[in-house]
Order: sequence, then structure tokens, then C-alpha cells
Amino acid sequence: MNNAFLAQLLPFILVLVIFWFLLIRPQQKRQKERNAMLQSLKKGDKVITIGGLHGTITDLTEERVTLKVSDNTRLVFERTAVNAVINQEDGADEKKD
Repeated sequence: MNNAFLAQLLPFILVLVIFWFLLIRPQQKRQKERNAMLQSLKKGDKVITIGGLHGTITDLTEERVTLKVSDNTRLVFERTAVNAVINQEDGADEKKD
């Protein structure tokens, strides 16, 4: 009876292991990378917000980021609204295309 129970439980355990390696683990890795990016933000970084707004960080606190989007326009966002930091090399490549 013990072997039959183990045989029935084995596919369920196998599905959980596959689910862990294909879905949960990669998501945790992406979340860790995003948190590291948000913590490494600094003044002068060029960023893109989740809404697609491009700007340069002029001021930041633990919770908020102030972006300069034009000469006279500064907008305040939650730090978590930053989607990506644009590297100088990436911007140069985009202008060539």
C-alpha cells in the first residue's frame, strides 16, 4: 500500500518541482534585479517610467523620484514607477538607427 501511495504522489510532486523551476524561480530573480535597479537610482540617471515617460532624475528620496522631462517641467513619481534606466551607450545606439 505504501508503494501505491508513493506512486500516486510522485506525479504531483514532479509537477510542483517543474512549476517551481519554470515559473516561480525566474519571477523571483526578475524581482530581485528590479529591486536592485530601484535601489541604485541616482541623480542624473536617464529613466523610463512604467507609463513610458522619459526623463532625467533631478531629485530622489526613499519613496519618490523627481524627473526633469523638459527645461521647465519636473514631475514627481513614486520610485516604483521607474521601469528602466537608460544607459548612455543604449541612447547612442538608438540615435544611429
